[in-house]
Amino acid sequence: MKFEKIHNKGQARLFKNQYLEYLTKTHPLVIWGMYIPIIAFMLYYSATAKHLTAVQAMVSFFAGMFFWSLFEYIMHRFVFHLVAESPRAQKFIYVLHGNHHEYPRDKERLFMPAVPSIILSSIIFSLQYLLFYIFGGSAYAFAFFPGFMLGYLMYGTMHYAIHAWNPPFRWMKPLWRNHHLHHYKNEHMGFGVSSTLWDHVFGTMFDLKKEKEDKEKVRELMY
Repeated sequence: MKFEKIHNKGQARLFKNQYLEYLTKTHPLVIWGMYIPIIAFMLYYSATAKHLTAVQAMVSFFAGMFFWSLFEYIMHRFVFHLVAESPRAQKFIYVLHGNHHEYPRDKERLFMPAVPSIILSSIIFSLQYLLFYIFGGSAYAFAFFPGFMLGYLMYGTMHYAIHAWNPPFRWMKPLWRNHHLHHYKNEHMGFGVSSTLWDHVFGTMFDLKKEKEDKEKVRELMY
């Protein structure tokens, strides 16, 4: 996804139809408001209807969060940055993620919009439930999936924060710089957004000690 210019103002036009275009935008609070009740209900259901103990629910929940971090890395590296040959596939990748690289300051597209998000999350839950069912523990899906989705909400919020603000704590600065370098230096490195864990594991972490910090460029990333 190489562009002649990265635009620090404006946003991409993804669809000619104004209603489809509207559905590509969202605010983080909309997504949080949509999923927090689902997360709370599923945890309640796992305890009352599926009879998971507090320990079982907690372990499943945090396992879901941990699995999200790996899922995030895999999706960002191998799906969002897929090198497509056909024009249709290239258009799909652009709509999915390429527009964010061309317009990284478009804050209305830092979360997946509500409609595709709920469809995709329903599919993911169904697959997770099926896998747990196959291994004889379908009840655990009702605690695992909420952890997975909280991981997603934290990822989206972190993504928003990285583009909007300076890191609130010194220890978070490597996470900020890793993503800034992903956008402005090398899109084939630095795929972690909510965590750099898997960048370290798979060798795609920038060597921040050798990367000169361009403070002017960092300011350009801020809203």
